[in-house]
Amino acid sequence: MSKLNIFKMNAMKKEGIPVAWVTAYDYPMAYCAEKAGVDMILVGDSGGMVQYGYSNTNPIVMDEMIMMAKAVRRGAPNTFIIGDMPQGSYEISDEDAVRNALRFIKEAGCDAIKLEGGCRVSSRIEAIVNSGILVMGHLGLTPQSTQSFGGYKVQCKDLESFVETIDDASCLEKAGVFSILLEAIPTEPGWAITKKCKVPVYGVGAGSKVDGQLLIMHDLLGLYPTFRPYFSKCYIPDASKLYFQHINNHATNIIIYGRETKNDGLLFLITHAIEQYVKEVREGIFPTEEFCYPIKKEELDLLKESDLWPK
Repeated sequence: MSKLNIFKMNAMKKEGIPVAWVTAYDYPMAYCAEKAGVDMILVGDSGGMVQYGYSNTNPIVMDEMIMMAKAVRRGAPNTFIIGDMPQGSYEISDEDAVRNALRFIKEAGCDAIKLEGGCRVSSRIEAIVNSGILVMGHLGLTPQSTQSFGGYKVQCKDLESFVETIDDASCLEKAGVFSILLEAIPTEPGWAITKKCKVPVYGVGAGSKVDGQLLIMHDLLGLYPTFRPYFSKCYIPDASKLYFQHINNHATNIIIYGRETKNDGLLFLITHAIEQYVKEVREGIFPTEEFCYPIKKEELDLLKESDLWPK
């Protein structure tokens, strides 16, 4: 597969072809992701939790993000990679935002950056875009500012939250983002926001009717012990069936086979788990309803009666 770019992303949106992407934070996971054929990789600030063991995403700093992004680029040299701006790297000034965004591009070789927030960060996004860097927006549940939501809460489950998110999406488009990531939003409002936006809209727990799906690598692999989001599916059970078939096919010479191919362990298992995820996203199988947030009928009816609901 050739490396994804913004022209292909826009074409995929128009043609209804979903983008399948994952997070990665180190060389081996990035290597497996590229081998499995993902469209993009996000070096997320979630690495602060799943890699470094912080209790949330807020403590991670730019130097840690750059270190992870460098490793990911080495593991996936031919994949579109997005660096996630951590808290404190863009809020203070436009100049700080541009300076830190440039670090992802120049030091780590990322293709784009992502940052959280809507209208309040539009000047930051505009400044970064004007410096020649691709920017992805992030709306819905934005982990860096969960305190303002009262915790990790699903968004767009009522009219007020829906209207605010639509307004923020409009601000992001005007500021020049090439795409938007929605997090923790029920399927129906996720669809409505996607229809309202000209740029591709991807989801991490935003239902089945967005332009593509993102999963945290450690959730996809069942590797994070603290919690697993409602919308995340572990693909190890599926991949393990293939793994044991693979091992049994070489059981008589498994030691020699392992030495010669280096494909007798986690490399095989992880790659095939990601491959299964990519396949399910592209075929419209994932996410099924059991991995989508519900919304009350009376609240959904209010959203549909809004002037902002797509007609």
